Amino acid sequence: MLLIGRDLSPFVRRTAIVMATVNVPFERQVLAAIEDGAQLAPHTPLGRVPVLILEDGETLIDSAAIIDHILEVGDPTQALLPATGHDRRRVLYLCAIATGAMEKGVASSYERFQRPRELIHGPWLDRLFDQARGGLAALEVALGERDWLHGDAMTLADIYAVVLYDFMQIIDLPRLAETARVALPALSARLNALPAFQDHRFIPASA
Repeated sequence: MLLIGRDLSPFVRRTAIVMATVNVPFERQVLAAIEDGAQLAPHTPLGRVPVLILEDGETLIDSAAIIDHILEVGDPTQALLPATGHDRRRVLYLCAIATGAMEKGVASSYERFQRPRELIHGPWLDRLFDQARGGLAALEVALGERDWLHGDAMTLADIYAVVLYDFMQIIDLPRLAETARVALPALSARLNALPAFQDHRFIPASA
């Protein structure tokens, strides 16, 4: 399998970490959505990352769809995402919060670093910041003094939450320290010590 995208994107990084966690082997092609749009175009009509090309040539796009496939083939015991019931709904609920906050973080990053400064709309940027911080705060409360966001082992929600928290540090989200004071920083430190996280760290845009 070939995973296309660079780990500066939280959506690419979470996909790579899930694949590594369930021991699904893959190769990498490091492309950025904006800078490498022409190279991405043959693989996805949206020009977004990640893209996963399967061994038979089939192409999957969107991190959620890719991760769904990876869990189907690589996590038959449903360790990362319970199969049914309340446990599944709870993990997906927490994943949805992390995903929404990621989207707002990415949007705020584009607004600050891609849009000409004189065209930045302050109220819209503030709204993005508030939504991103809201997601982080909700995850901080959900984790509390627990080891894991749900259950007694790592789930997809923990991976998403740590990737989110780490990304917010990279983009220097305002008031991050007061939004996620204890629980998420501790979870991030623990999970980033794992090989799956160490091998797929955020790569600076200049790298």
